[in-house]
Amino acid sequence: MAEAVYIDVVLPTYRIEPEENEKFYPSVAKAIGDKVLETELSGQTYDEEEARNWSLNISDSIRQQIQEKMSKTRFKIVVQTTIGQQSDQAIRVASRCLWDPSVDNYASCTYSNETIFANSLIFCLYTD
Repeated sequence: MAEAVYIDVVLPTYRIEPEENEKFYPSVAKAIGDKVLETELSGQTYDEEEARNWSLNISDSIRQQIQEKMSKTRFKIVVQTTIGQQSDQAIRVASRCLWDPSVDNYASCTYSNETIFANSLIFCLYTD
Protein backbone atom coordinates (compact mmCIF):
# COMPACT_ATOMS: atom_id res chain seq x y z
CA MET A 1 0.00 0.00 0.00
CA ALA A 2 1.36 3.44 -0.96
CA GLU A 3 1.91 6.10 1.67
CA ALA A 4 0.07 9.39 1.37
CA VAL A 5 2.30 12.37 0.63
CA TYR A 6 1.12 15.80 1.71
CA ILE A 7 2.49 18.91 0.08
CA ASP A 8 2.09 22.29 1.75
CA VAL A 9 0.71 24.76 -0.73
CA VAL A 10 0.85 28.46 0.06
CA LEU A 11 -1.82 30.36 -1.80
CA PRO A 12 -1.71 34.11 -2.48
CA THR A 13 -3.64 36.24 -0.01
CA TYR A 14 -4.93 38.73 -2.59
CA ARG A 15 -4.87 41.45 0.05
CA ILE A 16 -4.75 44.90 -1.49
CA GLU A 17 -4.42 46.83 1.76
CA PRO A 18 -2.65 46.19 5.06
CA GLU A 19 -4.42 44.92 8.11
CA GLU A 20 -5.03 47.42 10.92
CA ASN A 21 -2.04 46.25 12.99
CA GLU A 22 0.28 46.53 9.95
CA LYS A 23 -0.27 50.19 9.07
CA PHE A 24 2.65 52.60 8.81
CA TYR A 25 2.64 55.40 11.36
CA PRO A 26 4.81 58.39 10.35
CA SER A 27 5.21 59.47 13.98
CA VAL A 28 7.03 56.22 14.81
CA ALA A 29 9.29 56.57 11.76
CA LYS A 30 10.01 60.22 12.58
CA ALA A 31 11.04 59.33 16.15
CA ILE A 32 13.41 56.66 14.83
CA GLY A 33 14.83 59.02 12.19
CA ASP A 34 15.36 61.88 14.65
CA LYS A 35 17.17 59.56 17.06
CA VAL A 36 19.47 58.16 14.36
CA LEU A 37 20.32 61.62 13.02
CA GLU A 38 21.11 62.90 16.52
CA THR A 39 23.21 59.85 17.38
CA GLU A 40 25.19 59.86 14.13
CA LEU A 41 25.79 63.61 13.73
CA SER A 42 25.92 64.96 17.29
CA GLY A 43 29.29 66.55 17.96
CA GLN A 44 30.47 66.18 14.34
CA THR A 45 31.82 68.97 12.16
CA TYR A 46 31.16 68.99 8.42
CA ASP A 47 33.63 67.01 6.35
CA GLU A 48 32.94 66.53 2.66
CA GLU A 49 34.59 63.10 2.57
CA GLU A 50 32.70 61.83 5.63
CA ALA A 51 29.31 63.24 4.56
CA ARG A 52 28.82 60.44 2.01
CA ASN A 53 29.50 57.75 4.62
CA TRP A 54 27.25 59.48 7.17
CA SER A 55 24.45 59.64 4.61
CA LEU A 56 24.71 55.93 3.78
CA ASN A 57 24.99 54.89 7.43
CA ILE A 58 22.04 57.03 8.48
CA SER A 59 19.80 55.76 5.67
CA ASP A 60 20.69 52.11 6.33
CA SER A 61 20.24 52.46 10.09
CA ILE A 62 16.85 54.17 9.79
CA ARG A 63 15.58 51.57 7.31
CA GLN A 64 16.81 48.66 9.41
CA GLN A 65 15.32 50.01 12.66
CA ILE A 66 11.95 50.69 11.05
CA GLN A 67 11.84 47.19 9.59
CA GLU A 68 12.68 45.69 13.00
CA LYS A 69 10.27 47.86 14.99
CA MET A 70 7.33 47.75 12.64
CA SER A 71 7.86 44.29 11.09
CA LYS A 72 6.30 45.31 7.80
CA THR A 73 6.74 42.36 5.49
CA ARG A 74 4.57 43.84 2.73
CA PHE A 75 6.06 47.33 2.83
CA LYS A 76 8.98 48.70 0.86
CA ILE A 77 10.89 51.22 2.96
CA VAL A 78 12.99 53.81 1.13
CA VAL A 79 15.16 56.33 2.99
CA GLN A 80 16.77 59.34 1.30
CA THR A 81 19.27 61.34 3.37
CA THR A 82 20.76 64.69 2.37
CA ILE A 83 23.71 66.16 4.29
CA GLY A 84 25.33 69.52 3.63
CA GLN A 85 27.50 72.22 5.09
CA GLN A 86 25.78 74.89 7.17
CA SER A 87 26.96 78.25 5.80
CA ASP A 88 24.15 80.83 5.88
CA GLN A 89 22.35 79.45 2.85
CA ALA A 90 18.81 78.28 2.32
CA ILE A 91 17.90 74.88 1.01
CA ARG A 92 14.63 73.19 0.28
CA VAL A 93 14.33 69.43 -0.13
CA ALA A 94 11.30 68.22 -2.08
CA SER A 95 10.10 64.95 -3.46
CA ARG A 96 7.16 63.75 -5.53
CA CYS A 97 5.69 60.28 -5.56
CA LEU A 98 2.93 58.39 -7.29
CA TRP A 99 1.28 56.20 -4.69
CA ASP A 100 -1.92 55.13 -3.00
CA PRO A 101 -2.60 57.69 -0.24
CA SER A 102 -4.77 55.24 1.71
CA VAL A 103 -1.83 52.90 2.47
CA ASP A 104 1.43 54.67 1.52
CA ASN A 105 2.96 57.47 3.59
CA TYR A 106 6.20 59.23 4.52
CA ALA A 107 8.00 60.94 7.39
CA SER A 108 10.57 63.72 7.32
CA CYS A 109 13.37 64.28 9.86
CA THR A 110 15.83 67.16 10.13
CA TYR A 111 18.98 67.84 12.13
CA SER A 112 21.37 70.77 12.24
CA ASN A 113 24.28 72.04 14.27
CA GLU A 114 26.85 74.81 13.70
CA THR A 115 28.43 73.17 10.62
CA ILE A 116 26.00 70.47 9.38
CA PHE A 117 22.42 70.26 8.16
CA ALA A 118 20.75 66.94 7.42
CA ASN A 119 17.36 65.84 6.15
CA SER A 120 16.01 62.29 5.92
CA LEU A 121 12.87 61.40 3.99
CA ILE A 122 11.39 58.02 4.92
CA PHE A 123 8.91 56.52 2.46
CA CYS A 124 6.82 53.47 3.25
CA LEU A 125 5.10 51.91 0.23
CA TYR A 126 2.66 49.00 0.44
CA THR A 127 3.35 46.20 -2.02
CA ASP A 128 0.53 43.73 -2.50
